[in-house]
Amino acid sequence: MVELSGDGSGEGLSPYLWFTLYELLLLGAVSGAVGISTTRLAGLLGCSQQSASRHLKLLEEMGLVSRRLGAGGSLVGITGAGLDVLSEVYFAMKGWIEGSGEGTLVFEGIVFSGMSQGSYYVSQPFYRGQLREKLGFDPFLGTLNLRMGEGYLEQRRVLEGWPAIRIEGFRSEDRAFGGGRCYPLLVNDEVEGALVVADRTAYDLSVMEVIAPVNLRERLGLEDGDTVRLTLQMPDIVSPEADG
Repeated sequence: MVELSGDGSGEGLSPYLWFTLYELLLLGAVSGAVGISTTRLAGLLGCSQQSASRHLKLLEEMGLVSRRLGAGGSLVGITGAGLDVLSEVYFAMKGWIEGSGEGTLVFEGIVFSGMSQGSYYVSQPFYRGQLREKLGFDPFLGTLNLRMGEGYLEQRRVLEGWPAIRIEGFRSEDRAFGGGRCYPLLVNDEVEGALVVADRTAYDLSVMEVIAPVNLRERLGLEDGDTVRLTLQMPDIVSPEADG
């Protein structure tokens, strides 16, 4: 399991930061750096100049934009990570508008050996307690790692827009553990489990990490290279823990 690293706040991108990023997109910042002053940005956003300056600073700290000084203001460009954030919202909206935001999503992935850290993170008491309470099962100490083909990436982005069960981060004496999201699913149409998505991860959207109350490799007789089917159902009701 990839470490749920970060600041431990458990919060996603704030709406005002997303709209700042979106405004930069409209200005052409996805194609290259564009010159803009915080005064002009404030006018576009309908906020104070101080707020616009703070938005840019936070987006830069999060790695969603790059910024350097230019004549009369800053030269701002949207990074690859920033484009990913915008794409997640786009695909979620596209799914709902076209109807793919309803019903069932099915993925097939290839089993591979991960970083062998799943047992460490799943065993953390603060995480484990939340997983038991919110998922309704005591997870096996480890994850099943699957790699998806490119054909599944669009619906993987659609999944990012679905309601999720929030797992909060925490801070120990010497480090911070970030939060994440869980999506209940069925593995090979027989074992209940959940997809775990860390707020910050070394993996891209082609990798899915699955937890379950049993050792999935042993229960299903899986080895690296085997194909596994994941079925996810859109929840009818968003629970209080859901991350909308």
